[in-house]
Amino acid sequence: MGRTRENKAAIIEGLKQDLSEAQMAVVVDYQGLSVAEITDLRNRLRPVGGSCKVTKNTLMGIAIEGDENWQPMKEFLTNTSAFLLVGEDVGAAVKAYKEFRKATKKSDLKGGVMEGRALSKEEVEALGDLPSKDQLYAQIAGSINMLATKIAIGVKEVPASVARGIKAMSEKDDQAA
Repeated sequence: MGRTRENKAAIIEGLKQDLSEAQMAVVVDYQGLSVAEITDLRNRLRPVGGSCKVTKNTLMGIAIEGDENWQPMKEFLTNTSAFLLVGEDVGAAVKAYKEFRKATKKSDLKGGVMEGRALSKEEVEALGDLPSKDQLYAQIAGSINMLATKIAIGVKEVPASVARGIKAMSEKDDQAA
């Protein structure tokens, strides 16, 4: 028994809602993946704010219709497609997918869409090589801490060098006397 018109409409509305909350969508070919493997992918994406939707290309095509942000996705709607919808931490979600693909040796990345622009497979994978938000915060904090440490050492060094200069002058005067 096929899906009813109401059921399809509910799926499309759910997809529209998910897309409205996503920063990026990655389209992958899920052919050959088992239900357990797709569940594993979903479990890897969930902690980094991502989700995996498996739906028909026609339903996703209807969901993105009229939305300029997601129109470029049409070029990826071929064969079997799963859609990785990513929230804020784009890099971490792509890393999670790359780790999944490395572990299963299955599925193929078709491309992605971000900010109304289609991204090639290489561009999406490059996003996965970027440091995560937490790593960037740590790098910035480390840089600020290093700068503060250098300033503190510099400030401490000024009086110490003045004191050394005064001591050297007094020893010179003692020797002259």
